[in-house]
Amino acid sequence: MNTPADQARFIRAAIPAGGLFAGLDWKISPAPFPLGENLAQEIESLGRVLLQFYRATNLLYRKSVEGKQPEWVARWLDLGKPRELIELQRAAAFKNDVPRVIRPDILLMENGFSVTELDSVPGGIGLTGWLNKTYSALNSPPSTLHPLGGADGMLRGFESIFGDAKQVHLVVSEEAATYKPEMAWLAEQLNQRGGATFNLQPSTFNQFSEGAAVYRFFELFDLPNVANAKQIFELAAEKKIRLTPPPKPLFEEKMLFALLWNRNLHSFWRQELGEGFLARLKKIIPYTWLVDPTPLPPHAAIPELNLTDWAQLKAMSQRERDLILKVSGFSENAWGARGVYLGSDLSGADWSAAVDAALKNFETSPSVLQRFHKPSQVDASWFDFAKNELVPMKGRARLCPYYFVSGEGDNLRSALGGVLATIVPADKKIVHGMADAILAPCSV
Repeated sequence: MNTPADQARFIRAAIPAGGLFAGLDWKISPAPFPLGENLAQEIESLGRVLLQFYRATNLLYRKSVEGKQPEWVARWLDLGKPRELIELQRAAAFKNDVPRVIRPDILLMENGFSVTELDSVPGGIGLTGWLNKTYSALNSPPSTLHPLGGADGMLRGFESIFGDAKQVHLVVSEEAATYKPEMAWLAEQLNQRGGATFNLQPSTFNQFSEGAAVYRFFELFDLPNVANAKQIFELAAEKKIRLTPPPKPLFEEKMLFALLWNRNLHSFWRQELGEGFLARLKKIIPYTWLVDPTPLPPHAAIPELNLTDWAQLKAMSQRERDLILKVSGFSENAWGARGVYLGSDLSGADWSAAVDAALKNFETSPSVLQRFHKPSQVDASWFDFAKNELVPMKGRARLCPYYFVSGEGDNLRSALGGVLATIVPADKKIVHGMADAILAPCSV
């Protein structure tokens, strides 16, 4: 299997009969996407920084509720949430719980990289596990690059987040139905390893036995369509089952990056993250603002933008609008490429409409604004099976590392399971999964 054609055919033949994404396809690269050693090491070590950020965020929210940090932090994070969910988020049972899977979206730049989002309910776990296993099995020369995390890093990582639970239920909502095939593959692979039993369950399943664990593969905005959510949360609050991610919508908000950049919270972040971690996060996270329409005093201005009113965003020229406007969270428009507006790519009228909507919907569905840095071009290639040839492609890459959090209390540890590369043609402005994209594991 020394030729690209052999390798591409081997990969295609290994795709499970049920697929990995319902109704979705991608371009196959005959080799992993290579990363330089320094970048690979930086990504490897990023997990503990992001875990500490999540723990600090959790503490910030609690202290805001208690009146020991600014009250507007909790008020912002609670915007648009139903009372029952706010009560769950504040419940003592989930006090210190953070998501057990952390997945940043990383865009490669000319000088380093940029972390544009964090996802605590990410798709792609099974897909990346399959990619790592399949590309590791290529019987190629020793010079071939091996996927980060190894053949079973994703499986070992996912398995580790459930502690000593003997039975794990993967509850997948209809909203997330696209990802059911990859979760089915994941459960099948984990069951072959022995240990805990993994079962894929619909949102109608209600036979949860005490001591079991539940992986919540549904967003909190979608609870009205998830029949067993209430039962799952009640059992978890009573400590009868183990649940991850916890029912805490703050971890599904993109405004966390706006809080990180907020000057009023600088001393808190410095104390909880340390100078080194804080500097590292500010180096890789683009400046982010919450689009809060509250009027400013006449002498005040929005930092970095020098605007005195958010409505002035609309008057910016197209050249000045290297900005991304996106729904922060708790909305069907807050995942995938939905609800995302690139200012420099829109007409004045469309940009104005997006700004008006963000201001109008602040109380129910707030939005964030983020500096946009265009990803650098990378060289990739995919195999065209119809023409039986390898096709070179200039593209832009998004890397999605998957960090799995194991342990309890102060002994929480994160481990990198694998890194998924999504490479889209260079003319695409926003990088996300699409039929034109190459999906491949990353290697050193």
